[in-house]
Amino acid sequence: MEPVKMQDTNSYLEGFSQFEKDAPGSDLSWLRSIRQDAITRFSELGFPTVRDEDWRFTNIAPIARASFQLSQNGQRTLSHTEIETFTPQGLSGIQIVFVNGRYLQELSSLKSLPKGIKVSSLVMALDKDKDLIEHHLTRYADYQKDAFLALNTAFMEDGAFVYVQRGTVLEEPIHLLYITTTADAPTITNPRNLILAEDNSQATIVEHHVSLDESVYFSNVVTEVVVGSNSVLNHFMIERESKRAFNISTLRVQQGRSSNVTSHSLLLGGAIVRNNVHPVLAGEGSECYINGLFMSTGRQHMDNYMKVEHASPHCDSRQLYKGVLDGKSRGVFHGRIIVHKDAQKTDAKQTNRNLLLSDEAKIDTKPQLEIYADDVKCTHGATIGQLDENAIFYLRSRGMTLDSARALLLFAFTSEILEHIKVDPIRNYLESLVTDWFVQGKLFDRTQ
Repeated sequence: MEPVKMQDTNSYLEGFSQFEKDAPGSDLSWLRSIRQDAITRFSELGFPTVRDEDWRFTNIAPIARASFQLSQNGQRTLSHTEIETFTPQGLSGIQIVFVNGRYLQELSSLKSLPKGIKVSSLVMALDKDKDLIEHHLTRYADYQKDAFLALNTAFMEDGAFVYVQRGTVLEEPIHLLYITTTADAPTITNPRNLILAEDNSQATIVEHHVSLDESVYFSNVVTEVVVGSNSVLNHFMIERESKRAFNISTLRVQQGRSSNVTSHSLLLGGAIVRNNVHPVLAGEGSECYINGLFMSTGRQHMDNYMKVEHASPHCDSRQLYKGVLDGKSRGVFHGRIIVHKDAQKTDAKQTNRNLLLSDEAKIDTKPQLEIYADDVKCTHGATIGQLDENAIFYLRSRGMTLDSARALLLFAFTSEILEHIKVDPIRNYLESLVTDWFVQGKLFDRTQ
């Protein structure tokens, strides 16, 4: 089958006509109907512009103008050696690998799954767990209001399916590794992940997006998470795409009664990155903690859109996001807390702190509260600054070199985010990525 090429809305419609004929699950009427509804909605919405309030600080014209290829074949086989640098040391056990958007069995480690856990590709789950998939897939991420969600839903082909059964406590993290390789032309992939954690369960998911080179491509990722009553789920988003790539990701979480969800994000790569995190605290007494660090340089653009919905009473949420920006890069933090009418006794706090390392770096921050209940406690705050020259002078007066003084202050700023990570292999891995970013940016010498 010839690759499907798409450049504008009309060509996406033409590409969809070709794609849906052989798309996974094309024989399932319910899935076919969802895809058709989604592409129709995408054509109605079109790509967002800076005139849209939620996109006012991010111009995605480079994505809308670009010509992408939806490849139906040509999956490249990789070796374990090529991907071992993307696996945190000490993180052994469950790993599922996707190359150019498609599941690669020979690099995945799923044979020794503990009892009560299912991990597979979405394509496989459509066959083996079709009832479960039909009940949950696309039920939470609302593609009627978001063009990128609609695009992903129309062209969703593969992704990870994780099912944690009632009462199951998973000790080892599950590693979802997405690798993009070089192609003849810029490609688009639409990974779709579905994570279900039933009542009284516990799991950790690491979602990891990487590139083997600095090619141009577009990753449009959607992850739907359902967390049952009294369950605990930790989700990590590690984004290390090509500096010429585009990444739009959405994490949509539905929380049950007395559940606890933690979202950690580390964004390093990409030319244009949009990180959407949208938990809905639907069950009474649920808790959510959103923890993130984004680091940009050159002309990178990183947009973080947090939408936390308190839909039930006695729920707590905390947001702490930090940005480190160098060169001519630009960052965005849009934090939106919505407290619905019935969500009395809500306790929500949102904090955004940003460090500009150059005079040409820029950050737009927009904390936002929408409160429709009268018995709540909500706060928000944002700060923007540069390295404290007085602190640097003080450290140098104590015998430290300039690079060492800068390194100490930078580590102090980022460590608050990393210290919240309780899984040692993941924290150590992220600390090394942050250190490498400083070294590659020549912000300090690692040998000192």
